[in-house]
Amino acid sequence: MHKEFVQEGCTVNAEYYKGVSDRLISSIRPVRPALYRTLDFFLLHDKALAHSATKIRQFLTQKQVATLNHPPNSADLSPPDYLLFPKVKLQLKGATFDTTEETQKAVADRLNKIPAEDFSNAMKKLETRANLCIASNGYYFE
Repeated sequence: MHKEFVQEGCTVNAEYYKGVSDRLISSIRPVRPALYRTLDFFLLHDKALAHSATKIRQFLTQKQVATLNHPPNSADLSPPDYLLFPKVKLQLKGATFDTTEETQKAVADRLNKIPAEDFSNAMKKLETRANLCIASNGYYFE
């Protein structure tokens, strides 16, 4: 899992996100060389301005990375929203930390403990949810 924490005082804009994307793409190469060679992966983007900026679209096109864009108001299609965030929040509920670094370490430790099977199941859930979204013409579904 590739994870980065935004440094204090930084703004997540297109330039910042380009750096994150570049590091992500570079981290895929040594871990999953077959994926990198076949470009058999995609980025799922929400509607954040940093994700949809022309600079980012051009960069990802140059790197031959496919992107999928979220339909509006579709948090139910975001694996972090139904996999990562609930797991981390539940495990850290009630914990207090004295520094930003302690918080980041605790979050990173929890993320690293999520079993690979959970990620696989989340992608299956994404496929099911995406098909429901398509069947409902992008409207809300249950």
